[in-house]
Amino acid sequence: MDEHELRRMLEGVRNGSVRVGDAVSEIKKLPYKDMGFAMVDHHRQLRTGYPEVIFCQGKTSEQVRLIVTELLSAGSNVLATRAGRDVYAEVLKAAPDAEYNAAARTIVIKRKISAPDNDKIICVVSAGTADLPVAEEARVTAETLGNRVDTLFDCGVAGIHRLLSKTEKLLNANVLIVVAGMEGALASVVGGLVDKPVIAVPTSVGYGANFGGLSALLTMLNSCASGVGVVNIDNGFGAGYLASLINRL
Repeated sequence: MDEHELRRMLEGVRNGSVRVGDAVSEIKKLPYKDMGFAMVDHHRQLRTGYPEVIFCQGKTSEQVRLIVTELLSAGSNVLATRAGRDVYAEVLKAAPDAEYNAAARTIVIKRKISAPDNDKIICVVSAGTADLPVAEEARVTAETLGNRVDTLFDCGVAGIHRLLSKTEKLLNANVLIVVAGMEGALASVVGGLVDKPVIAVPTSVGYGANFGGLSALLTMLNSCASGVGVVNIDNGFGAGYLASLINRL
């Protein structure tokens, strides 16, 4: 239940179209559902504006399916991240309309389809094609949370003319997510071109001295461009979520 639905129910109680007992029954469901292995947070959308997201890594396929079923019972959209095809196959038993993005390893189930609240654009920029899985996770997250998303892929500093030829797309964005591995320099370049927040996402893509994304992380943390914030290595979801929060301010 989101804030609009709660207000509608309370208005119904006030005007007599909703019985007090029915309203109490609905409110009782709000805090969380204790499933033994998980406590599904039905109150999260009311608190934060977004429903709980399922992180599939470390969970069994059956556990994910049961959590999905519980979230769907509340009528909310569902986003699951770090999901393999085995998890997707299991989720299909509960939601045949579930959509799987193999690159992003995400599962999306839409129960509430609505247009974005505003015309503000989040632009996801990736340095190389090898960074696409993380960039796609950011894109899917931002879109599922109700944002307009533009993308600009494979435009790293090794061929900076590819980025500069798309400057207009960068300038039209309200928030930018920049995904890069290797040395992670792209975030600084983009940060120096725009007057909007840049969320930098280091990826684990690179050779030995990349140290699993640590070199890109340190480069981004040491960016000389102002307005660049950094999330964890390979955390496309975190970047998409943060960009969505900024975009709805």
